[in-house]
Amino acid sequence: MPIKGLTFILSVALLLLSGQTNIFSQNTGQLPAGTQSPDTAIVLEKITIEGFRLSRYQRLFPGNLAVVSGDELVPADGTNLAATLNTIPGVNMQSGTYATNRIVIRGMGSRTPYNTNRIRSYLNEIPLTTADGISTPEDIDAAGLGRIEVIRGPASALYGSGLGGSINLFTPEKLQQEGIFNLSYGSFNTLRTGFSGTVNTAKSGWWGSLSHLNSGGYRDNNEFKRTTFITTGRWRQPKWSMKSTLMLTGSEGEIPSSLGKTQFENEPRAAAANWAAIEGFKRIRKTLAGTTLTNSLSPRLSSQLTLHGKWSDNFEKRPFNNLGDQTLSAGIRGKLSYNRPATDWVLGIDWSTEQYKWRLDLDGILLNENRENRDLLGLFGIMNYRPAPRLSISLAAALNHIRYRLTDLFAGDGDQSGNRHFPVIISPRFGINYAANNHLTFYVSAGHGFSMPSPEETLLPAGTVNPDIRPEQGMQYEAGTRMNLLNKALEAEISFYWIALDDLLLTKRITEDIFTGINAGKTRHQGMELLLRSRILNSGNFPGKLKTTFSYTFSRNRFIDFTDDGNTYDGNELPGIPEHYAQLQLNWNPAEKLELSTHLQYTGNQLINDANTMAYEGYFLLNLKALAQFHLKKTGKLRVFAGVNNLTNTHYASMLLVNAPAFGNNEPRYYYPGLPRHFYAGVEVRF
Repeated sequence: MPIKGLTFILSVALLLLSGQTNIFSQNTGQLPAGTQSPDTAIVLEKITIEGFRLSRYQRLFPGNLAVVSGDELVPADGTNLAATLNTIPGVNMQSGTYATNRIVIRGMGSRTPYNTNRIRSYLNEIPLTTADGISTPEDIDAAGLGRIEVIRGPASALYGSGLGGSINLFTPEKLQQEGIFNLSYGSFNTLRTGFSGTVNTAKSGWWGSLSHLNSGGYRDNNEFKRTTFITTGRWRQPKWSMKSTLMLTGSEGEIPSSLGKTQFENEPRAAAANWAAIEGFKRIRKTLAGTTLTNSLSPRLSSQLTLHGKWSDNFEKRPFNNLGDQTLSAGIRGKLSYNRPATDWVLGIDWSTEQYKWRLDLDGILLNENRENRDLLGLFGIMNYRPAPRLSISLAAALNHIRYRLTDLFAGDGDQSGNRHFPVIISPRFGINYAANNHLTFYVSAGHGFSMPSPEETLLPAGTVNPDIRPEQGMQYEAGTRMNLLNKALEAEISFYWIALDDLLLTKRITEDIFTGINAGKTRHQGMELLLRSRILNSGNFPGKLKTTFSYTFSRNRFIDFTDDGNTYDGNELPGIPEHYAQLQLNWNPAEKLELSTHLQYTGNQLINDANTMAYEGYFLLNLKALAQFHLKKTGKLRVFAGVNNLTNTHYASMLLVNAPAFGNNEPRYYYPGLPRHFYAGVEVRF
């Protein structure tokens, strides 16, 4: 059945993308002044690619980059960022609940238990990633974003050298005054509402968004609520500009946790017994702020300085103890850019300091309390050289130094304080892009990346500093091609990558609440990524217009040298990564004011333990959505939409906990049940 599902998606995609009748693309150069590029435009227009500091056509930059914008940001009901990110080849976001997610890019981070820690994420140049490498871009409602850029692999010195890559989020920049109100309601008492608005003057602009999500949850002990406020202000002068961003978010979600195989198959709505018994939950409060000042020092020289800070206060009620933690950080990002007709230079510094405090208690009795200070200093340089009109060469390097300082605040078990200075890490990058003509380009690149151990991995089981833990490091090599075919109506991108990773960080679970880390060996990640976008059958011979987007990922990820607890796993596949992953989106406009969309997703087989003795079979999902748009004389536009997700009512696991341990006589709890067939409907008013 899973192979048939994949074959079906491939067949439909090839059939639809083979249409060649009267196809055209919109010419963004002919848009009236003061308007934005249409959401349906294939990415041909000239844009600023933040990850490479190039104000050029996207197809000319030397490396991979996925850009998601417009209506693509909020597919289906828009309650989960996974629906957006999973349309990008090479990216797989598993979502166990609204509060439990894991993002894997090109196989990086698949063995992380409950979060994302092998990528970097930013909001308007402000780091979302904490000093220990944890990223939670899903805290932000996708409806409050204007664009997402995803760089797969360590391809940008500008955004650090995360092994998985970076997810860069940008708030909308709209030229017109606008207000948007949206409201939707769906199965499991899921309510999503939001309001955003833009106000512009001659020299300034303001945008703000307030959103709220509330769900009763499909499972027991699964209620969730989140409120997010984001605002951005811009001020423009002839020689300088300033941009400030503030984000406030608060969420509280009950934790049903994962299930063993028997309960997953027979009682998927149940919560894990130990979490249900204590009504476990997690409460999060976060604040993020930053200001970027850009100066034009001369016609060729400009500078950019970003000051940023973060604060968070979290509490998690768990069966074995309660965890409270607070984070406070501040940092500076500075860039100096020099541009000539054939060369661009960027020099920069990235410094941040963060204090992370955590305490464990049980029944009011303090068990442990620590404070860890992390200082990170990064220097980077980028050169983009164009020796010929069709040839671009990029050279970059980043130098990073990280220092940890642990302070034991609990005197009951002795002083376990300690310091750790990691060696300087140098991460070079090289890329070439060649445009054979206006329809075909080729690129190759190579880059180095690293990931730092988490606070749990930097400590030994006894709570002392682990003197032997090292960052994991790796090199990525990739080659790809971009094509604009059929009178620029079909966009295709194919990329191949190879990643060699050393000093693999392994999180070992000693007991239910004690983790530690070791460097366990080497892995190799290989894969192919395909993206096809097209508008076809846009003629009188077919009713309306049809747009298709097809993405496919094949990956093979293996242990090369890996021994754990005396067991050798050389040659085994890494768990938690589907070997095949495909998505097909069809958007049909049978009439000007009506849109029908279909989203088909195939997730292939994946192993769920290092020994490769346990596997989870692939599955196929189908979502449908209908949207009608009406023009209101005085108000603006009214959109009414409704849809159904998982139309076939497939029983599947939306997230897997790899290498799940078994405690006592209980089964290992590998599975987070995915949502069954569910419905939603809503309205959006633009004025």
